[in-house]
Amino acid sequence: MRDDEILTRISALVDEEHELRDRLTAGQVNSDEEHARIRELEAALDQCWDLLRQRRARRNAGEDPNEARARPAREVQNYRQ
Repeated sequence: MRDDEILTRISALVDEEHELRDRLTAGQVNSDEEHARIRELEAALDQCWDLLRQRRARRNAGEDPNEARARPAREVQNYRQ
């Protein structure tokens, strides 16, 4: 996955998170459904950010960014900049 594809995926996940919160406010989903999906979205976002950081680090080190691989969610969860 290229950097621009990862950034597009991040944007889509953030949009879905905002839409989900709006749907909760409108009463279209209950809080349990919202919380479960938010956890999934956060895990996917953590994976995307981690992959993007790996690609950038490889590029900066003169290595092939395409060798970066997505790590399991449990490994990168709650990873911060």
